[in-house]
This record gives sequence, C-alpha cells and structure tokens, in this order.
Amino acid sequence: MTRIVAIGAGRMGRGIAQVCASAGYDIALVDFKPRPTDSAGVLLDAARAEIAGNLDFLSQLGLLTSAAKDQIIRRIHFVPHADAEDYLRRADFVFEGVPETLAAKQDAFERLSPLTGPDAVIASTTSTIAVDALAEFVVRPERFLNAHWLNPAYLIPLVEVSPGAATAETVVARMMKLLQEVGKSPVRCKASPGYIVPRIQAVAMNEAARMVEEGVATPEDIDRAIRTGFGIRYATMGLVEFIDWGGVDILFYASNYLSETLQSDHYKTPKIVEDLMAKGELGLTSGKGFYDLSDTDRDAYRREKLSTFVALLRHLDLQPKIIAED
Repeated sequence: MTRIVAIGAGRMGRGIAQVCASAGYDIALVDFKPRPTDSAGVLLDAARAEIAGNLDFLSQLGLLTSAAKDQIIRRIHFVPHADAEDYLRRADFVFEGVPETLAAKQDAFERLSPLTGPDAVIASTTSTIAVDALAEFVVRPERFLNAHWLNPAYLIPLVEVSPGAATAETVVARMMKLLQEVGKSPVRCKASPGYIVPRIQAVAMNEAARMVEEGVATPEDIDRAIRTGFGIRYATMGLVEFIDWGGVDILFYASNYLSETLQSDHYKTPKIVEDLMAKGELGLTSGKGFYDLSDTDRDAYRREKLSTFVALLRHLDLQPKIIAED
C-alpha cells in the first residue's frame, strides 16, 4: 500500500488529502506545528469540517454518494504533531504545505526529512520559492522536488512538477505516476520563478488591471471579454497551440504593432517567434511552427478542435444563435 503524508493542515494540505483519499488512498493529514492539544484538536476538526463540506458540495452536484463521502473521510487520518513521526517513518510520499515563507519551510523540512525513510519522495507545494533553495534543507535532496498544486486543489486538474538540480529522474517518474493515479494532470517544468501558470497568470492579471487603470474598459467588460472570449478559447486549446492555429505571422505582426503603438516592451516579439518567421514555419498553414504538423491530417485536426469548442459553447449556453427560415 502506498503511504502518503500531507504536512500542514491548512488549505493546501486539506485539498491534497481530499484528492488522494477520493482516489482510494489512505493519507495522513498532519498538523506539524507543536501546539497545545486543544489547539491542535480545533485545527484538525476544522480541516475535517472543510473537507466534509467540499464533499457535500460534490454530492449535491451528483458526483458522489453519501456512502462514498463517508469512505473518503475514513481514508484521511487527522494527525496531531505528537503522532507525526510514526506516519513519516512509513511514508512513501510526503507533500509539504506549510505557510509560504522560507523560514516555515526550512523548519518543516529540517524536522521532517530525517524522520522519513531513505526512499520516501518529499515534495514542496511552494508557488514562489525556488526548489533548489529548499533542497538545502532536505536530507538526501535527490528524492526532493516541487509539486505545485493550484487552488482549489481538489478541483483543478493541473499539478506543475519541478525537479531540482539534485533530483533523481526516478523520483520525478514516481511523482508523475502518483499524480496521474489520483486523477491529476501533471506537467514538468524547470525550477523557474512562477513556473508555468502563475507566470502567465501574473502577466494577464496585471494587464487587466492596467487596462482598468488606463480607462480602456470597465472591470465588468474586461471580465466578460475574458469569460466569453479569452478563457473559453484556451479551455480547448493551449496558448502555444493557438499561436500555430492562428499563425506565427499573426502574432509577429500584432506584437510589433502593439509594442510600437503602446511603447511598451510587454509586447516585444520573442526571438523564437522571429526565428520561426525567418524559416517560414508559420504553424498550421505551413505544417510546422512550434508543433510539427507535417504528418498530421490538418483538416481532421481542425474539425476535432472546433467540435470540442462547439460542445463547450453548448454546455455554457454561449453558442451563437442560428436562425433558419422555412
């Protein structure tokens, strides 16, 4: 049996515990901060109540039965600090979810890593701190990496897996396999500030705020544009994939125009786009861009993508009206 421990009984730890338990795993949700027994009990009771509330919500949506909810709760062991060592010694995977400060994470790793077995995979869930900076606090850093879950962790499929310089490839493979088994969609990225989603998200959110500041549009209209245009498009197609779909040349000319007109380096064309333009690799129309589609049935690919998009529009009741007269 795979043994999983979530360190830190806050929002992230609770989400990870719910995901693993829902997938059939037993997991220990550990309050790793030394505190009076009464205070620990209050925190763990709050964790149990939040997870139960999440499961009630899913039950109301028809995604699970009352019996399933009870089974999931039983798979979660709510563990006070005093009992943490027993669970850590037997753990195969440990997810750290303590507060997002270097001091808190240093304290957690320096205390927990000596208590784990030599083959236990240890993962931080940090969204900001470099994985190599944290690896310094871990005994045997070759079994350490970062697994960045997005909130709410029990709903968002993505987990960004970021190995450090010392991380063994076997450890990366074990983590990716576990995440897939609990129903997540893991992606691998370098230990780069912001990883993938937070880095893109920060640019988009800052630009939205900047447009409000400049009076380009109201917050309400910007958000409506995102919900019915930007967001719905990228729910069915990735950003890089869409560059190829629309054409590398379209991005090239649009970036140059915006950079010059708005006098901002925010829109400066990346060198990789300039290089693709120089080679005539413009995406779907030429058969090659960021993706090599030269051996792909491009008409079938277009139909598949558009069919998925239409299905989503129907689900959200956003499909354009079609009026046919007899």
